[in-house]
Amino acid sequence: MNVNGLKGILQQVASGEKSVAQALGSLKDLPYENLGYAMVDHHRALRSGHPETIYSPGKTIDQIVGIAKRLLEKSGNIMATRADPPLYEALKPLCNKVEYHKTARIVVMNRTSTPATQTSILVMCAGTSDIPVAEEAAVTAEVMGNRVERLTDVGVAGLHRLLANRDKIDSASVLVVVAGMDGALPSVTAGLTDKPVIAVPTSVGYGASFGGIAALLTMLNSCANGVTVVNIDNGYGAGYAASLINKIADHGYKH
Repeated sequence: MNVNGLKGILQQVASGEKSVAQALGSLKDLPYENLGYAMVDHHRALRSGHPETIYSPGKTIDQIVGIAKRLLEKSGNIMATRADPPLYEALKPLCNKVEYHKTARIVVMNRTSTPATQTSILVMCAGTSDIPVAEEAAVTAEVMGNRVERLTDVGVAGLHRLLANRDKIDSASVLVVVAGMDGALPSVTAGLTDKPVIAVPTSVGYGASFGGIAALLTMLNSCANGVTVVNIDNGYGAGYAASLINKIADHGYKH
């Protein structure tokens, strides 16, 4: 259930098309529905603008399918993150348009078309090994209705590659910057722009990177202003946060 869905129900009651009892029936599972193994949050789109996302690891395929079925009855576009091909095959029959973004490891169940924002998010990563996390951020932001640009393999080991793309950096409303190893790219990028930078440390790196902790600490200790850091490998969280910021920028652009 989203804002438009709730408005539609209220308008149907006001016009006499739907009785109060029928309206209550449509709303009976707000704010959540107990499936026994999951409390499905049908109220999330009303609160935060986007339906609940299914985090796949740790759940069985049957559990994920059950959650997805219930969400699809009341919500728009649903995502299952960290998904593998067998899960995609299980989710395919649930609606007419189900897409698997293999690199991002996201299954998207599309029921409605979302117009893209006029303002844009730039998702950039330091190395090719960081692309899966960057794609998780990019696909998340796109599903939430944002125009997304991508910039790959522009790490600080070859700073000229970054500087050659100043136009992309300058044109974005918010930047998601993904890096492993020393994690220096977000700090350098933030020094080049007056836009918010959401830094994503990845677990890419040799032994002393400690599975991304070294990059995380570098980003948390950034000397450049405007850097906000999410958890290690959390492309989804970065894409979601970037969407919230970009939607505010887009609203200001249109008005």
